[in-house]
Amino acid sequence: MNSWTRNSTTRVRARRTAVAAVAVAALTAGLAACGGDSLESDGDSGSTGGGKKGSLVVGAAGFTEAKVLAELYRQVLSDAGYSTSVKTVENREIYEPELQKGAIDVVPEYAATLAEFLNLKQNGPDAEPVASSDLDATVTALKKLAEPQGLKVLPAGEAVDQNAFAVSAEFAKKHNLKTLSDLGKSGEKVRIAAGDECETRPFCAPGLKKTYGIDVTGIDPKGVGTTQAKQAVKNGTDQLVLTTTTDATLKNFDLVLLEDDKKLQNADNILPVVNAKDAGDKEIADILGKLTRTLSTDDLVELNRKVDAERQKEADVAKAYLESKGLIKK
Repeated sequence: MNSWTRNSTTRVRARRTAVAAVAVAALTAGLAACGGDSLESDGDSGSTGGGKKGSLVVGAAGFTEAKVLAELYRQVLSDAGYSTSVKTVENREIYEPELQKGAIDVVPEYAATLAEFLNLKQNGPDAEPVASSDLDATVTALKKLAEPQGLKVLPAGEAVDQNAFAVSAEFAKKHNLKTLSDLGKSGEKVRIAAGDECETRPFCAPGLKKTYGIDVTGIDPKGVGTTQAKQAVKNGTDQLVLTTTTDATLKNFDLVLLEDDKKLQNADNILPVVNAKDAGDKEIADILGKLTRTLSTDDLVELNRKVDAERQKEADVAKAYLESKGLIKK
């Protein structure tokens, strides 16, 4: 998994975790979560349900997007009659064992990242990667790893948070760019604002060169999706910035994402993972499934923006969204 970090506003893939530092260095895609060593309750996420159908604990990692997703899960389950609460932790190393034990019942997850996390955990740091850009194959591999651990993987949706590349809107217009293939065909030389690791990671500079024929002249080590990185592309110092598909601040810098049309990145689509024994019944799957099928990447960008830019509470933006989509009662 990547060992990169980013600030809380842009939520780069530093938030997801590997089993150990050697495993982090070994992976070519996914995230490395922030530190954290305790499971703690989020005081703003109490239950609004009557609890007639029992109690469910939703796990959330310690970054905006995960907290928003946890609130979406909590509120749809609460509306259906469950007594619900959110437990917020900093990383997967902490919450995944709690999910196995049943201290947490359900967690919003990322298909490719969780697949590789479990792969390394079960098969060691030298395990062959099981995740790919093929969502179905990635989820199939994830299920094989998750089921022996007492975990049930529910279907993935359209919403995806994965590595992505952006250029300035002016640069895109000048060279008629919509996809990374367009950039390769343009013959333009580009310097990438990213982390140092972009120089060697297959999904970054080497992949852009091999898969798309993009003429990468160098890496500007300003970090992944940081303000400084995006400002450098806006100013024209760099031409390409590595960020994620749910970066809510791109418009602030007049940047646009280029489509990964040849599927260089792994399929990190969002899906619910539940404790099979305590929360594996069809009703819970159906409730969460309606949300999964509704939520889009654009929706998630906007929800993140409301929290990070407008400073709204995760619970409030989740409620407004669910009501607007008819997923909970007003």
